[in-house]
Amino acid sequence: MITSVLVANRGEIACRVFSTCRESGIRTVAVHSDADANALHARVADAAVRLPGAAPADTYLRGDLIVKAAVAAGADAVHPGYGFLSENADFARAVRDAGLVWIGPPPEAIEAMASKTRAKELMGIAPLTEVTEADLPVLVKAAAGGGGRGMRVVRRLADLDAELTAARAEAASAFGDGEVFVEPYVVDGRHVEVQILADTHGTVWALGTRDCSLQRRHQKVIEEAPAPGLTPGLTAELHDLAVRAARAVDYVGAGTVEFLVADGTAHFLEMNTRLQVEHPVTEAVFGIDLVALQLRIAEGHALDDHPPRARGHAVEARLYAEDPANGWAPQTGRLHRLAVPDGIRLDTGYTGGDDIGVHYDPMLAKAVAHAPTRAEAVRRLAGALERAAIHGPVTNRDLLVRSLRHEEFTSGRMDTGFYDRHLAALTEPAPDPLAPLAAALADASTRAGRFGGWRNLPSQPQVKRYAMAGEEHEVRYGHTRTGLTAEGVRVVHAGPDRVVLEADGVQRPFDIARYGDHVHVNTTRLTALPRFPDPTTQHAPGSLLAPMPGTVVRVAEGLTEGTTVQAGQPLLWLEAMKMEHRITAPVTGRLTALPAGLGRQVEMGALLAVVESD
Repeated sequence: MITSVLVANRGEIACRVFSTCRESGIRTVAVHSDADANALHARVADAAVRLPGAAPADTYLRGDLIVKAAVAAGADAVHPGYGFLSENADFARAVRDAGLVWIGPPPEAIEAMASKTRAKELMGIAPLTEVTEADLPVLVKAAAGGGGRGMRVVRRLADLDAELTAARAEAASAFGDGEVFVEPYVVDGRHVEVQILADTHGTVWALGTRDCSLQRRHQKVIEEAPAPGLTPGLTAELHDLAVRAARAVDYVGAGTVEFLVADGTAHFLEMNTRLQVEHPVTEAVFGIDLVALQLRIAEGHALDDHPPRARGHAVEARLYAEDPANGWAPQTGRLHRLAVPDGIRLDTGYTGGDDIGVHYDPMLAKAVAHAPTRAEAVRRLAGALERAAIHGPVTNRDLLVRSLRHEEFTSGRMDTGFYDRHLAALTEPAPDPLAPLAAALADASTRAGRFGGWRNLPSQPQVKRYAMAGEEHEVRYGHTRTGLTAEGVRVVHAGPDRVVLEADGVQRPFDIARYGDHVHVNTTRLTALPRFPDPTTQHAPGSLLAPMPGTVVRVAEGLTEGTTVQAGQPLLWLEAMKMEHRITAPVTGRLTALPAGLGRQVEMGALLAVVESD
């Protein structure tokens, strides 16, 4: 019987596995990089072992160090989580060779399915070896790993070589394996998958379907179970294919078989030989704990002959520290508060006061709602996210709420091209016009007692300025015998943490939270601007600034100061949160400065290069 589990992962999934282990009376062991020394998963575990360094290649991808950590901490089993080494057969063997229980499929099954190229061969599907114009568009894809890393859509043959190079570099960084392959790109298909669970006694469960069509950069954003709108015949076909794939490799444990569905036809994508990020929606619908079942299977217990009956509908949204309106740029900084209304499941690796760094995926949490019907589950999740307290860097919260309420999603007609079609509209700024006034009144309420209140003599109104949704807003208010006033509204209440305003006979409450210059008014994020701003730093025309903090991992071959470059030409590549971001020349001209050399770590807004236009 398992008594102590080390989770060979970090963040949200490590915390998720620890939760089930605690309920089962199992001791927990965490591993952490130096960047994660104070991370939540390291704090909540019964024991934690340091992996020196910060980069994944030096820490979470070092199977030898993780096995040593398990032995040193007295763990008798290892759970791989997802990502990193979760689909690495050599790591699974190393765990077993150390006399530890591997909470996952046999290494042979991982080898057969973890490489997408070999998985397709097993299912009778051959990848493209020679790409012609007639094959376009195609998808370049990492053979190992997942999460959208190492994936590129190629629509022009001239771009293929560059995209292959970029995909190989990204895959090697994220998974330690730079193998990529090319396959036809199914345009506007639905991403549908089947959760499977298999024991060592020959039983394989197909636990319904999930739809994961809403994706950015080929990484899932919103998932749900069951997949809406599938015919009974297609659902049965998907189940049969998934079970067939599992039995073909004598699979054991939890896994997922993924498909693209287009025109009523299922196209096999891959089999993920691990637990998926979106597993909570299946747990909610079937009323099970997949991690608990993984543990039981690893201990040799048999599954029931048939899975439990599915009930209701569940929807999950991934909350990211990123700016969807700015190329999905990842964000860093202090997460001051993260809370959702009761009745919503929140799986997270962060809590208030934690720092969001540059080294790992920017996902903060997963919010899950379950209800008797799809419409009720979608409405519940959208309402909860809208009311959630998320104080800190910019997130995709508003995008999630708008996506869940979009007619194409609520009607179940979405596909993988959803954000290609609707991103601009979904990220159109819609700030609350009263938010700056509420922030100013809250601030004024804290100063009234220190500096006096109203005056008998008329005085000029007080003025405060805020940046909101990329624009500057100026608000004016005054002090009277009865309290604070503002033109066009009635100030019902003004306190440091709460302001109530009445406009057109309707009272609206505003909850205020301040963290330095940043102010959160309900769900609106503001930045207080100084009364007398300092002169801003000037940059020469053609300056390229870092869109996020990260590391320069590649510089275009032969690029030096004085080189002539073409508009759109890639100059350098910035890696942040496990994704590569290409920095291109804004105009045709001459490179006059290149301060960001290979390997340099830069902050957001740092000068990377200057291109002087012809």
